[in-house]
Amino acid sequence: MLKRTPEPLRSVLIKHRELLKFAIVGGTTFLVDNGVWYTLKLTVLEPKPTTAKAIAIIVATIVSYILNREWSFRTRGGRERHHEAALFFVISGIAVGVNLIPLIVSRYVLDLEVPHVTFLVQEIADFASGSIIGMLLAMFFRFWGFKKWVFPDELGERRRDTDQVSRLP
Repeated sequence: MLKRTPEPLRSVLIKHRELLKFAIVGGTTFLVDNGVWYTLKLTVLEPKPTTAKAIAIIVATIVSYILNREWSFRTRGGRERHHEAALFFVISGIAVGVNLIPLIVSRYVLDLEVPHVTFLVQEIADFASGSIIGMLLAMFFRFWGFKKWVFPDELGERRRDTDQVSRLP
């Protein structure tokens, strides 16, 4: 696919391939997150939107770990899987808090919830704060944390060597 891409763009894509893969994983988990969140928020957890959001983030985080480990940061890392997973979920747990802050502010500080505002305003505020602002803040935090602690490049040599050995006939 990159062979057909014009040269100036190809160089940029190659240089930032981890970030691009991370963004694609993020887009996928964005859909998972919002699908689970709205399903829960509009059904069984209607009176508890932040609980519904937290559950949705946890489900999306599990999907994110699998996709990031096996694709985005495939050539990085090299820790034992249980150690890597623990670090991933610690960073992601902190990111859950980062993600929830704008929604909590919207709902409980700014009172952007029914009966103070209309249902439509509440839903727009929830989406903007929980799914746009919160997710963007958490995304930047996760990318930095994953590259620094979970999948550090200095350990990538071990992982790249393992990949090459497993591809031998």
